[in-house]
Amino acid sequence: MAMRTRALVSEFLGTLLLVFFAVGCAVLAVRFIGTQGVALAFGFVLLALAYALGPISGCHVNPAVTLGMLCARRIDVATAIGYWIAQFVGGIAGAALLFLLAKQVPGFQAAGAFGSNGYGDRSDVRINTGGAFLAEVVLTFLLVFVVLGVTHRVAVVGFDGLPIGIALAVIHLIGIPLTGTSVNPARSLGPALFAGGAALSQLWLFIVAPLVGGLLAALVHRLTHPAGEERTIADEVAAA
Repeated sequence: MAMRTRALVSEFLGTLLLVFFAVGCAVLAVRFIGTQGVALAFGFVLLALAYALGPISGCHVNPAVTLGMLCARRIDVATAIGYWIAQFVGGIAGAALLFLLAKQVPGFQAAGAFGSNGYGDRSDVRINTGGAFLAEVVLTFLLVFVVLGVTHRVAVVGFDGLPIGIALAVIHLIGIPLTGTSVNPARSLGPALFAGGAALSQLWLFIVAPLVGGLLAALVHRLTHPAGEERTIADEVAAA
């Protein structure tokens, strides 16, 4: 299988597994593990995926991370588009699989919730639209900035996955009460499709704000990290 095809399959599978297991904890297990447990679930799943899929695709599993990589000139436009498609389809597939499992639980209701993100009366702290937008931008900025800062290349290798997983867990610790924490448009799209209602009408924010955060992270990264150290996707393919 060609390296590029393997990378696309990895992005699809990684996003599917992130949504199924991490969002699954929010949907099915929060009563038992609490919001701290959900935060750790997101961090641990991404950490595991970084080691499993990082050498193949970089384990972006997040359109905002892919945008950051594109702006940092570590991948080309064609690769970014392929990753975005794989991530969104993977997010929907993961949510569908989670929905199928959750429906086996007596009394389960997906309407209006199902691990979707929200603001206003759908936020635990009733954060308003502007506050939710700002929160998602800043939280995504941290995630993408850490990814760009620790990798300096397309792939996640060595201990690169550890700070990325820790960052995502910390992001969820503060973000869950605010918006439920998106920082990932693909993670938000899948659950919102099954939750419907207000989850869909508010979805735009959890697509736009993380992308803005990813873009800002890439711009700031160019100021804080010297140019010329990054490897491109072509380097990664040549080294495979």
